[in-house]
Amino acid sequence: MLANRIPVFNKRAKRHLISHPKFYFFDAGVFRTIRPSGPLDSPHEIDGIVLENLIMQHLQAWIAYHSNGNKLYYWRTKACVEVDFIIYGPDTLVAIEVKNTTNIRSNDLKRLMSFRTDYPGASCFFLYRGKEKLMKNGILCMPCDLFLEKLTPENRIELE
Repeated sequence: MLANRIPVFNKRAKRHLISHPKFYFFDAGVFRTIRPSGPLDSPHEIDGIVLENLIMQHLQAWIAYHSNGNKLYYWRTKACVEVDFIIYGPDTLVAIEVKNTTNIRSNDLKRLMSFRTDYPGASCFFLYRGKEKLMKNGILCMPCDLFLEKLTPENRIELE
């Protein structure tokens, strides 16, 4: 119960993927407290990892509540193209990228677009620290706090 391992999403993979799971502590505060840091570690970088961990905790709780066969994965190619979270189940294929940024750059969306190339039916979300909810290249870009607010037991992950 101290950590979670998120497996690699490899259903009908069209690319060479890595095979090791991603490791998260059960709590973002624990990670922040025990993570070694030094002069080469930027607070912005650490905050990004903590934000990703927080989103993971909420997604796992949402999946556990629904008990509908959905599972949480991540996707990473051998070329280091990574999407933070994939939710896959009987009627769900959702890709979620989390960034600790207040602005959306076109480069931020390339990972999700790459995933959508391989899985055209996927719903794609870009979660960030900004204020605007908007659609860019068919990807719903949404502030993290708004996403978490809408991630309730009554809502499906395809939020509008």
